[in-house]
Amino acid sequence: MTSVSRALIIGKHGQLAQALIASKPNKIIATTMGRDDVDIGSLDSILAAIELTRAELIINTAAYTQVDMAESQRDQAFSVNRDGAGNIALAAKLTRTRLIHLSTDYVFNGQQSKAYSIDDKPSAINVYGASKLAGEQAVIAAEYEEACIVRSSWLYSPFGTNFVKTMLRLMTLQPKLSVIDDQTSCPTSALELGQFIWSLSQQAKLAPIYHWSDTGTASWYQFALAIQDIALNLGKLDTRIPIEPISSSQFSSAASRPQFSLLDITASRQIMTAKPWQENLTAVLQQL
Repeated sequence: MTSVSRALIIGKHGQLAQALIASKPNKIIATTMGRDDVDIGSLDSILAAIELTRAELIINTAAYTQVDMAESQRDQAFSVNRDGAGNIALAAKLTRTRLIHLSTDYVFNGQQSKAYSIDDKPSAINVYGASKLAGEQAVIAAEYEEACIVRSSWLYSPFGTNFVKTMLRLMTLQPKLSVIDDQTSCPTSALELGQFIWSLSQQAKLAPIYHWSDTGTASWYQFALAIQDIALNLGKLDTRIPIEPISSSQFSSAASRPQFSLLDITASRQIMTAKPWQENLTAVLQQL
């Protein structure tokens, strides 16, 4: 299958769905649906959505993403991230519709020191990561060759709520900030991820799993410093404030997070050229 022209994006309120619309090639007709339009807990509801949109491609961005709240809302997280994903994969298989399912670097425990490849064994250390991993397993269990999983890391964009927009807001409100410096991955522009997904959707054959991020590495602290520097250069901020590095243990949160969750994107770079995260951050800040 190639040359997909009709797409159904599930999870329309999230930043990735909005980034997918913003990065969509003109020749593709895309419909976004949220929880008011399609119930991913119901196979019939998903089948009806596929029929209504005549979709040749489903991109599943629907997810429970509140990492800390998931610790106390385990059932909700698994209902969306595992059961919803499984239902969508089954509906895709029944209708022979290509499926790209989105996942996360948080399926890994963060204990290795080199970038995680698609062959590394996942092992999540929080409920959110475990629910996303269960979702991947549900997609794989459907045994459908036209379905694939795309993992990404630390998404931000001009849309929705994300670290970049939160930092910019706090930098105008607070006299100083403390940001975690012992968790490392790669910040990723959701607009670039969107372009990768559209490129992937046109491939003749899909591999089971892909990794995508921008290039380079950063801690949250290094990311925050770059946000401030670039925003000041662009005139998006007026005043520089002190930003202090702290350890995860100094910051109380319900969920543990992987210390190192960089993704190895070598294979995916054959499909699309990846850019340094600083370059993509500059482009997003210019849009804000």
